[in-house]
Amino acid sequence: MKVKPKKHLGQHFLTDKNIARKIALSLQNNNYDTIVEIGPGMGILTRFLLNEQNKTLFVIEIDAEAVEYLKKKFPQLKNRIIKDDFLKIDLKKTFQNKPVGITGNFPYNISTQIVFKVLDNKELVPEFTGMFQKEVSERITASYGNKTYGILSVLVQTYYDTQYLFTVPEQVFSPPPKVKSGVIRLVRKQNTPDIDYDFFKKVVKTAFNQRRKTLRNSLKSYNLSEDLKLARIFAKRPEQLSPKEFVELAQMIKNDATGTYTSH
Repeated sequence: MKVKPKKHLGQHFLTDKNIARKIALSLQNNNYDTIVEIGPGMGILTRFLLNEQNKTLFVIEIDAEAVEYLKKKFPQLKNRIIKDDFLKIDLKKTFQNKPVGITGNFPYNISTQIVFKVLDNKELVPEFTGMFQKEVSERITASYGNKTYGILSVLVQTYYDTQYLFTVPEQVFSPPPKVKSGVIRLVRKQNTPDIDYDFFKKVVKTAFNQRRKTLRNSLKSYNLSEDLKLARIFAKRPEQLSPKEFVELAQMIKNDATGTYTSH
């Protein structure tokens, strides 16, 4: 029995066991006892993750056909195969607020949403590794000043140390995607900024929505005081700011007397 890849789910099943082993080994397994694999498909990565000593593995799979296949292939998983959409799961409730390491060969069509979901649950996720479309992997790990540096880069790098591990060619998948893939590792930083995450995210997104403009112009909707607009940082464009400078920027806006956000 084999699982048929479904286009609407963005499924491209990895067929190379050596690459699967390398992805499994990309988890350093620090500060958590539970591993969560997203989108296991036919379990090529699952097999290696089950070998991790003293770790409990859960897999989250939306495809009913794949779930039945996994139940037969990995009876040792028993009740730890969750048939659901990762994007809709309440991670805190499902894993009882315990820390989890997350990995997987992520469907391209929802990969950035998976990253945003991890960020929303960052206090629960000390480590996050996996395979993305190469372009997305490069965007997450891009340095400031780089053309690919953007919203995802700033938000992820504010809370996680990022590392681009290796590139994966198209031909090791069934069916082969039209683009290369990249495997990355994110390890949560010990010291993260004390700033409201939703507010911070809104500032970053607003800045990059008009990335060619200076921050003085792209952040006009915050009704900044004239004094604040004279600060040197507001003459820069968003890709010129490091994640740390973005935190400082958001705090300046938050502390600004007239910095109330208005949407236009």
